[in-house]
Amino acid sequence: MAGGGSAIRGSRVGAGPMGEAERGEAAPRQHVSYFCSQEHRTMIAFAVEAAIPESWDCPRCGLPASLDSDNPPPPPKIEPYKTHLAYVKERRSDAEAADILDEAIKTLRQRRKSGEIIF
Repeated sequence: MAGGGSAIRGSRVGAGPMGEAERGEAAPRQHVSYFCSQEHRTMIAFAVEAAIPESWDCPRCGLPASLDSDNPPPPPKIEPYKTHLAYVKERRSDAEAADILDEAIKTLRQRRKSGEIIF
């Protein structure tokens, strides 16, 4: 039979919604609210005997959220990307850099004089 039959696709005779009788009883739950600095409120269901975490990531904005609606945690400070040169400048002073450069230039000139480097 092709086309517009009245059968519902993906179902079988006798299929129905699964109920608690087939899955078992649901564990007792408690609902806990978390608040982020963007004023989002998130309700999470936990089992009654579960330990409630102090913080939770907000599913709407990704910022940290806490149980305290009056004092939500501040957004984390994001460090800017540092270049390799920035890290080198943290480790070496300008005088040290000049000494290293002078030494490298002397070595290069000696290698060129001996014919080791031809450019």
